[in-house]
Amino acid sequence: MSSLETLFQAAKAVQAKAYAPYSRFRVGAAIATSEGRVFTGCNVENAAYPVGSCAEAGAISAMVAGGESRIGEIVVMGEGDILCTPCGGCRQRIREFAAPDTRIHVAGPEGIRRTFTLDELLPFSFGPDNLADR
Repeated sequence: MSSLETLFQAAKAVQAKAYAPYSRFRVGAAIATSEGRVFTGCNVENAAYPVGSCAEAGAISAMVAGGESRIGEIVVMGEGDILCTPCGGCRQRIREFAAPDTRIHVAGPEGIRRTFTLDELLPFSFGPDNLADR
């Protein structure tokens, strides 16, 4: 199984565990680090809507808790026919741990629908390098 297929299957498996009683829109994310380790996350909703968390945020938290700090590539899987790209906040979260050319694969149940680089999803981004001169 290819590394992309492994990430796809991991995102699909964790998507099934999402807690989405309000939107009923389950999202799963799987990150491969630069070291080749895989971390996953799913969306977790809350009755107080702003308190919920996105799948990408969960996967990033798991990655950091696992001692890693660089995203090699990521798969984000949503439901429905429309692309489920990371929200603006998650694009910024990914930016903290990824390079501009990091691949972000957007998937549906049938497979990878489209691949973007981080720079395509968040052009002219603000990140750690902006603070390097401080």
